[in-house]
Amino acid sequence: MILFFGTKSGKKEAKTLHNVACPHCHQTGTLTAVRQANQAHVFWIPVFTINNTSYAECSHCKRVYYKEEFTPEMEQALISSK
Repeated sequence: MILFFGTKSGKKEAKTLHNVACPHCHQTGTLTAVRQANQAHVFWIPVFTINNTSYAECSHCKRVYYKEEFTPEMEQALISSK
């Protein structure tokens, strides 16, 4: 019997963080938060999530902030947008 097992990145969930300024360029409303799950699959069917990756990117200066670098303003905007 052949068993196909592997990992694959899931769909990206993107949310614009309104009224939050980029810590690097200080532009307001340019940050987009992205969350993507990495999933294990059997026969190309997702079975469970291995981990989640979260980051925010500024569309003005192209700076990327990972979850550990989020400011309290970014965290609050993510919580209130859910």
